Amino acid sequence: MTDLIKIQALTAAELLKHFEVSEEAEEHVVPETAPEVSIDRLMEAGLYPDAIKLLAHGLPKREAVWWACLSARDIQNPQTDEDNINALIAAESWVKKPSEEARLRCKALGEKTKHRTPASWAATAANWCHGSLAGPDEPAIEPPEHLYAHAVSGSVALAAVLSDPVNPSKQFIRYLEQGLDLARGGNGRVGD
Repeated sequence: MTDLIKIQALTAAELLKHFEVSEEAEEHVVPETAPEVSIDRLMEAGLYPDAIKLLAHGLPKREAVWWACLSARDIQNPQTDEDNINALIAAESWVKKPSEEARLRCKALGEKTKHRTPASWAATAANWCHGSLAGPDEPAIEPPEHLYAHAVSGSVALAAVLSDPVNPSKQFIRYLEQGLDLARGGNGRVGD
């Protein structure tokens, strides 16, 4: 039995259909068990980016985007430019009240910030949760079901690396604890 009540997938295999783990991670993943087993094993092996991907794919959309927001907020500082501040605010607003208007704001700010920062990826994740990937005058293109999780995992991993480029392990663990708290039904604000 798992305490990750927000993860609907019964096995890691259900989530692994949507992405690939690194070659090093393959021996630590146990596809036919609850995702939590593989997440724990990946963390124990220090394969944090793979654990982040698995958790991001398991979380519901709002919780996943909130996780990206938490990590992006953690690394913002006085030098953060206005566009990235606004991208994060837009993503946080979408989490609080998902709407088409909020999604379109996230889309615009994700594009404006050129997908180079955790805040940019958090906004992009919100954009990829629903709506259309096409432009306003084009036929609608629904985002693939788990596209948002790719942006979330990118945001969280990038935030960890940017926080400590030499040894990001401590931040990887902290952010994974936040994501696991969200998966348990918490607010993700652990270690604050």
